[in-house]
Amino acid sequence: MILLSCATETPEPEVVAEGSDRLQIRALPDAEVVAGPVTSANQRLIADLLFAGLQALDADRLLTPIDDNAHARFQRVLAYDPDNEIALQGLQDIVARYLELAGEASRQGLFDEAEVLLDRARFVDDEHPAIGPAAQALSAERNSGDLFFDFDSRELARQTDAVRAQLAEVAEQAREHNAFFLITAPNDELARWMFAVMRDAVTGYRLRGNIELASRASIRLRMPQGID
Repeated sequence: MILLSCATETPEPEVVAEGSDRLQIRALPDAEVVAGPVTSANQRLIADLLFAGLQALDADRLLTPIDDNAHARFQRVLAYDPDNEIALQGLQDIVARYLELAGEASRQGLFDEAEVLLDRARFVDDEHPAIGPAAQALSAERNSGDLFFDFDSRELARQTDAVRAQLAEVAEQAREHNAFFLITAPNDELARWMFAVMRDAVTGYRLRGNIELASRASIRLRMPQGID
């Protein structure tokens, strides 16, 4: 029989994103597990928890919401079965996803957001070997000297004159600095429209750059010293 007893409640770690509403991440109290056979009922519970955890992972419900996230599900599985390979791998996948999101935010110049995402990765597994290199990469991006431009998503979707003027200004700066651009946008059609407006704004100059799909629209101008 497996006996579970609640451990003393520990202070709740929290991650706060700059400029956003306060976000708290509460760690579930650890459970003491006494070795014993896993019953059929527990096996069914473990299977249900794993299924729910994997679904939450696929939906990017990694540490939030408190009552429906992948981390909590996998931790509950490990309370019953500390060597469960699927749950252990699930925790590693959570870290990997946070590092991926941090890299995406960093490439768009969202450095404070990237730092928050790295902190969440540390919360899951502060000894993960990929966190150190990711933190170094973020520091290098902060000091790159590149220029970053954000866009209002509603204005961009409507392709307003204000957005066209902003894109034209970005193109002028790309020409002035002979910079390499990186356009990020939610879909390929919108990204190509952004590039077309920029190209038309600097007739006779060959803009150089790439397009990357991401949840938010932005443009990064890589200064010549930052180009490989």
